[in-house]
Amino acid sequence: MNDQIKQIAERLKGLREILELTPEEVAESCELPVEKYLEMESGDKDISVSALQMIGRKYGISLDVLMFGEEPQMSTYYITRLGAGISVERTKAYKYQSLAAGFRGRKMDPFIVTVEPKPEGSQPYINKHEGQEFNLVIEGKLLLNINGKDLILGPGDSIYFDSTQPHGMMALEGKTVKFLAVII
Repeated sequence: MNDQIKQIAERLKGLREILELTPEEVAESCELPVEKYLEMESGDKDISVSALQMIGRKYGISLDVLMFGEEPQMSTYYITRLGAGISVERTKAYKYQSLAAGFRGRKMDPFIVTVEPKPEGSQPYINKHEGQEFNLVIEGKLLLNINGKDLILGPGDSIYFDSTQPHGMMALEGKTVKFLAVII
């Protein structure tokens, strides 16, 4: 797995150790299977933003600290210039670019998400997390599966949904998809 995932895994383990918690305690408090949490801490598998957000909210740690290792500093405004947002490529298939990484005390997490196409016949990775989510497709065609229902979104299409429902996404037509995701 790539270095960024390994760094996130180290921050997760460090947080747990600072809080003097066992992996089982963190997994239980965040409603994750212990095996999944241990995989996250190992850095050998992909780590979903939704799982990081859940852990961050539970333990009062900014998503930025877990994802990027940086504490937000700004409290009045924060500008992200085109292409300059802090990004993490969780896998070759997903890249998240934070649009508000430097703003302290955010009530939402906006990202530009880039999804690379998967081999034909693949299924979307399904996850769920607290809160709500807004997605606006910028380019490409996106398959969004919410609670077993497939929805197809194209450029300019948007959706707002309850992210506690199982959901997953993937690029269609063999082309990269780029969309704005706001997680609340």
